[in-house]
Amino acid sequence: MTKTAQMDKLLDACKEGISSSELIAIIQGIFNFDLETLQVSPLPREVLDAFLQQAAGSVTGPEVRRVINENFAINLDALSALEQARISLYSKGQWMLRHEWDLFVVHTGTDDVGVSIYPTTYYAEHTGTAQLPQELLEALTDQGFTCDAESGICSYTSPRGEPVPDAFKGQTMKAVMSAIRTVSARL
Repeated sequence: MTKTAQMDKLLDACKEGISSSELIAIIQGIFNFDLETLQVSPLPREVLDAFLQQAAGSVTGPEVRRVINENFAINLDALSALEQARISLYSKGQWMLRHEWDLFVVHTGTDDVGVSIYPTTYYAEHTGTAQLPQELLEALTDQGFTCDAESGICSYTSPRGEPVPDAFKGQTMKAVMSAIRTVSARL
């Protein structure tokens, strides 16, 4: 069962209504990150309290995920879809996705202005190299990433100092997933 399906099932069981504390606990239990550690204003609990009050306590998973994405730029649907993708994702100051068998790390700053991509230890141990695959290097440099051959890290920072757009994130993740398919076929 996907993480979003787990979330939907738990929320469906809360017919009597749910509090922001319970909602935060559900998200932490399923997605393994803590909304309350986000350095944002208004605070996540305040946003969720207002949302729950407006919804009269009864909410659906898609509604909650929309509110979280709109207010905190955390796309729970995308995280759920990436669960088995072999990508470790560090964002908003915490690990959003991470497994020992992941091949690449996508590391973003707290404000999504910059992103770095690099191979995991697992990748290096199983491929014999700490360098990103050539196809991924090319795809990332085509997107404007700067790649450091010595460290094996490709980085991008938004030239305007604004969060990178969702389309850019999608294109980046598509390139990483394409490389994962190629690498996985050889492991």
